Amino acid sequence: MATLTGIISILQKRMNRKFGILCVMLVAAGCTSKNEPLGMYPDYRDVTIPCNIAPLNFYYTGGKAETTFSFGDYSIFVKGRDVCIPEKQWAELLQKAKGNTIKVSSSLMGEWDINVSTDSIDSYLTYRLLEPAYEVANWVEIFERNVSNFDERVISSYGNTNNACMNCHIHKGRNTMFYLRGPKGGAVLSSRGTLRKMTLKKSGMYSGTVYGDLHPSGSWGVFSTNVVIPSFHAKSERRLEVYDSKSDLCIVNFDNNKLILPPSLNRPDILETFPCFSADGSSIYYCAADTVELPRNVKQLHYSLYRIPFDALTGEVGESQIIWDAAEHGGSVCHPKASPDGHWLLYTVADYGTFPIWHRECDLEMMNLQDGSIVDMSAANSEWSDTYHSWSSNSRWIVFASKRNDGQYGKPFFSHIDEQGNVSKAFVLPQKNPHHYDNTLKSYNIPDLGEYPALFDENDIGRLHRNTAAEVFD
Repeated sequence: MATLTGIISILQKRMNRKFGILCVMLVAAGCTSKNEPLGMYPDYRDVTIPCNIAPLNFYYTGGKAETTFSFGDYSIFVKGRDVCIPEKQWAELLQKAKGNTIKVSSSLMGEWDINVSTDSIDSYLTYRLLEPAYEVANWVEIFERNVSNFDERVISSYGNTNNACMNCHIHKGRNTMFYLRGPKGGAVLSSRGTLRKMTLKKSGMYSGTVYGDLHPSGSWGVFSTNVVIPSFHAKSERRLEVYDSKSDLCIVNFDNNKLILPPSLNRPDILETFPCFSADGSSIYYCAADTVELPRNVKQLHYSLYRIPFDALTGEVGESQIIWDAAEHGGSVCHPKASPDGHWLLYTVADYGTFPIWHRECDLEMMNLQDGSIVDMSAANSEWSDTYHSWSSNSRWIVFASKRNDGQYGKPFFSHIDEQGNVSKAFVLPQKNPHHYDNTLKSYNIPDLGEYPALFDENDIGRLHRNTAAEVFD
């Protein structure tokens, strides 16, 4: 039976890879989604970009061209099908055009604008690269990319952790956290110059901690504890459904190695998940739904959005308040993320459930925390899943994972959000090779922005995994 299971797994994996290759071939042939023009890929026309972003390299799908990027009397000329802009010249152009518009002229496609914002973006983007499959874990790595150029490094790798799965990375200021699963695993926390490995589980919890956030002080964390069930659809455009059969919230004190299970956030009749702190750390936002019979009634599983006061001196919580009612809005919310300036709350909405990666209808939505109004995010959203988002530290940029273009592979897209909440057209992370997204068979999972680079690399994580026992929390 073990041999048969292995053979089936390999065949499934090959089928997934072949499907991915087919998607790549379609994209390369110009059969992109309706969000992409037929004449170029990626689409960088009429976008708003940070003043410190890497060159927007692209290629023409219809042949060679002469392309000129200009502002004032400064210009960059590129000839050919692949438009690869010299980095030094591009950086100079951005500085000259900051707060203004770069004019682009193409002998093949005419003219368009690129708006250069005075708002910079955090330089470091962290993501997992993995194949969008379910039956076997292959080779998972966490990368850190400098978005101002094309520098990329591995900060944790399968090869250094005895094939341990790794996921759920979080940045908050200079603090970084993610999980190493399996034997010798634990929650890895880089904070205050120290690299720690911790067992964040005690009696009364369904599992170790899963989804969560770090407090601005670095002393606290808030996390879910979940029993996560993957389930395949027999007949549906959605491939996979993932739901929680049980879930609660816990609060972690990193200074005293304590786990707190507030009774109001650990009710057996309520599924609580995806907690995050407010910008000032005085509140916790989280998603919660009434329990239903699963998987039979998964389409009746609707999560609302709550806010609960948090005391950073004691770790105690107050009385929760609903701020987005699933019954009122006719959907299900997940992944709340508060902007660092405290003005906005970004989250995603699907028809039902709490794991929307394969929900094509899943869109970003944003709430003005000053008055509770909902912001129009149509400029950022697409006809495919848009989710797993994070904020730049100045609250002017978001990054999120989108399956637009092929419906299969998640890619990191950026949008600008001004002080009034106006959202710009989304654009994909630039790559040195403009054909990069056509040629890769990996998804960019959970893109997360950070002001500072991680203070460790894959070798540090390998040594921590092999040689350090996980700290116990109680």
